[in-house]
Amino acid sequence: MRPANGALSLREYGPSPGSHAHDHFQVLLGLQGELELEVQGKGQRIAVGEGCVIAPGQRHDFEARAHARCLVLDTAHLGWADCTGAPAHAASALALANYLQLALAQGNTRALQYGPLLLLDCWRVPTPAPARSQRRIDWQAMADWAQRHLHEPLTVADLAQQVFLSPTQFAVRCRRETGMSAMQWLRELRMTRARALRATGLSLVQTGQRCGYQSASAFAAAWRSQGGKA
Repeated sequence: MRPANGALSLREYGPSPGSHAHDHFQVLLGLQGELELEVQGKGQRIAVGEGCVIAPGQRHDFEARAHARCLVLDTAHLGWADCTGAPAHAASALALANYLQLALAQGNTRALQYGPLLLLDCWRVPTPAPARSQRRIDWQAMADWAQRHLHEPLTVADLAQQVFLSPTQFAVRCRRETGMSAMQWLRELRMTRARALRATGLSLVQTGQRCGYQSASAFAAAWRSQGGKA
């Protein structure tokens, strides 16, 4: 009786052709030489480290012009239904096949018990991790918070902390969602506040202090770059 996960064996192939079909999956992985296959009329070759999965009922013809050896798994495990073509992790599959070849020679029952499932893992294409859902940034709430702190020397890290992001993540999101860098976004808020304060007759020095500029000259330069008058 075949084990639930399948039975492993080593098969030698030569110039004498063969042809048959199975009622189970057959997995072949090349260990030596080159095996020529025709599966359902489609030809392919299995060299060292290459492999294929033959589905139940698929007729296949095979022969090797010279000597060839393959690790063969006969299994009814339905996980193989999603596996086609060569192993997704070819290097791992070949290393495992070489180990299982030794296990067969030594009668290592534990290795042969788990070998079929390990082989299946070598064939499976990795499933990409689901994209992490991003916390929405409420830019109006962000602007309201920043307005209350414009008198402080705010940094990108200060802004990022409010929405539980790293400075780099915040900078990327800010540019993508507002079209401005984080500091440009903050500068726009400062200038909006500055225009409102200047309209009340507040001096450049006082306006600069309330808008978070470290010196009157720094604010004056920024103010003039925006077309403001002294």
